[in-house]
Amino acid sequence: MAKVVGGFLVPHDPVMFVAPDAPKQEVRDRMWKAFDTCAERLAELRPTSVVIVGADHYMLFGTNCLPSFLIGTGDVDGPLDALPGLKRGVIPDSAPLAQHIAEHGLANGYDWAVARALTVDHSVSIPNQLIVQPLREAGARVGTIPVYLAAGVDPYIRLTRAVSLGRAIREAVDAWPDDERVAVIGSGGISHWVGTADMGRVNEAFDREILDYATSCDVDAIARLSDEYILKNGGNGGMEIRNWACAMGALAGARGEVIDYAPVPEWVTGLGFVQLHLQ
Repeated sequence: MAKVVGGFLVPHDPVMFVAPDAPKQEVRDRMWKAFDTCAERLAELRPTSVVIVGADHYMLFGTNCLPSFLIGTGDVDGPLDALPGLKRGVIPDSAPLAQHIAEHGLANGYDWAVARALTVDHSVSIPNQLIVQPLREAGARVGTIPVYLAAGVDPYIRLTRAVSLGRAIREAVDAWPDDERVAVIGSGGISHWVGTADMGRVNEAFDREILDYATSCDVDAIARLSDEYILKNGGNGGMEIRNWACAMGALAGARGEVIDYAPVPEWVTGLGFVQLHLQ
């Protein structure tokens, strides 16, 4: 039988690749090391599939189609927005399980949009490359299942819906008859302002509030946050905490542990790393 075995909440900051030397040495070393720690701890969970919950950044779906939530159920590659050190390539998938998650959702009130072939962007590719790919390089067979939420552009998925969608993913995994060990990664955030006059601002107080919700896995508290509050205190990039909320919903009852956090204005983001341990 399949089961969810744990999860992580991580950033997907492309500026780390574009301007890797911008912050002080100590800060950048800590942030890259945090990704390494997540990879090491993911390996300890021995996953066979990893669901990565990313944010629509407009570049994937444009203005013609803005799905509230989408799952890749076939071939996966990316990133579409290749960066220095983040080259485009094929990403091993877990298509049968992804298709099951979509079908289980459809039977239980979750009308998934599906992509039978999907070129992902950096919100999936960065955690895939830095956290999941090291397992493959060590010989493990691990498939990535990309999930996208309307967390980058409006109309945003409601936080309550993001949490319930995470629970639906967990229920679908529990109902899968094959032997799978599934980890869930919420990718994004924390505070950052993208393409505005405040770009480069980081709100550490907001970030630590979100980290507190994550360590207690308090999905109800995070779901009560209004969009107005998030936009004011966490910026338009802070809306990506929906991806964290979804992962927290899939890890209901977990205990969160902060691996590291730093406000890094040089990388325009508050970078937080949390492991969600199931009891």
